[in-house]
Amino acid sequence: MTVADLNTLLAARSENEHVEFKEAKNRFDFEKLVAYCVALANEGGGKMVLGVTDAPPRRVVGTQAFDVPERTVEGIHERLHMKVTWSDVAHPDGRVLVFTVPSRPVGHPVHYEGRYWMRAGADLVPMSPDQLKAIVLEGQPEFSAQVARDGLGEEEVASLLDVQSYYDLRTRPLPSTRAEIIETFVTKGFVQRSGGAWAITNLGALLFAKRLADFETVARKGVRVISYDGLSKLKVKDGKDVPFDTGYAAGFSALVDYIHAELPASEEIAAALRTTTHAYPKKAIREIVGNAIVHQDLTERGTGVVVELFDDRVEVTNPGLPILPVDRFIDENQSRNERFADALRQLRICDERGHGMDDVVTHIELHQLPPYQCRLGSRHTTVVLSRYRPLKNLTPEERIHAVYQHCCLRFVTNQATNNESLRGRFKIEKQNAAIASRLVAEAVKAEKIRAVDVNAANKLMRYVPYWA
Repeated sequence: MTVADLNTLLAARSENEHVEFKEAKNRFDFEKLVAYCVALANEGGGKMVLGVTDAPPRRVVGTQAFDVPERTVEGIHERLHMKVTWSDVAHPDGRVLVFTVPSRPVGHPVHYEGRYWMRAGADLVPMSPDQLKAIVLEGQPEFSAQVARDGLGEEEVASLLDVQSYYDLRTRPLPSTRAEIIETFVTKGFVQRSGGAWAITNLGALLFAKRLADFETVARKGVRVISYDGLSKLKVKDGKDVPFDTGYAAGFSALVDYIHAELPASEEIAAALRTTTHAYPKKAIREIVGNAIVHQDLTERGTGVVVELFDDRVEVTNPGLPILPVDRFIDENQSRNERFADALRQLRICDERGHGMDDVVTHIELHQLPPYQCRLGSRHTTVVLSRYRPLKNLTPEERIHAVYQHCCLRFVTNQATNNESLRGRFKIEKQNAAIASRLVAEAVKAEKIRAVDVNAANKLMRYVPYWA
């Protein structure tokens, strides 16, 4: 590496996935260097630069670490069986030592003493199970494209899949011949030609199976709905532990209808008219269940989406941890199952933008419900929708999350968050505007929202999410 090459690296606006800078004026721990080599290799390879300040604007300070680099790279090779190269750059401001780390082999994460390192900001952290799994599965066909069942004739394909539901969802007439149906399903990736026969893909089975149990690869992927008596899991209500064994697209409407019917509702009779008021908006239930289906980790075996109904809440759990930070569910979208998600979007099972959490918050606010919550387990994600409680009965954390979610919703719809909008969110009378001001203050103190202009007059104060 030349001085010019080094100056180009120094001009980078931030440490990206390919470069790590450390001052290391006098020394640098060898074991830590090995761990950084592991992390860089797992992230696709890169450079470890010693003798440069960590934070921008970066400048050369020089390093005395590893005065015999040949021995250093030999030691790295002994531990990692990886060929790391080095460059000693004689910069005018001091010696800079650069180690160049190759990428790991495709499908093989690198570890040191059993630890699969990656970088998170300035720190090294272990890779998550999802990240390790993604590396191991590299080079293999995406789960949805893999074969669920093969060696089938046209009649068997039609008997295993609910082909009518596809055309109903697309509002198109059913073709007159089975061959035309098969051809359409081939173009959509639901069916593949397999020698002289046909194969149904995991995508086709997940969406349109008459019985998921007929397909070994997705047999445990059906949605399970459990109704509990009370606030805990101690007692299932009247044995209502119901597995939905049909494909997601074919059975989605029936699934949502069943869940909504099981939730609390009240009836009023006025002027000879009977009206039913549901505790939860159906649209919010639909979006939360649809999100769980779309964003689940399909490669997790022996587990699927579970919907649990309690007297005071609905909990929807899907296998896999989210790719996005929980705080960014409302404004961003990224799916781990892009082909699967795209198919569900085309069939109008999930939101066109792919997330729908802004719709959830919209309906939460219309019905004055507490904010949704998200719990992360070791390998599962749970979204909780709670039954109505007045503002005075919300916990401090719930109040802060409600203000934050309101602020995110206003931001993505290009509207301002202020005292007036929060009064509307919580149905606070104008004479009680001080209550809304206290809610804002709580969220600002928790660093969930911030003022656009801290010097603005109180009546003109506007707020945005902390990340905006």
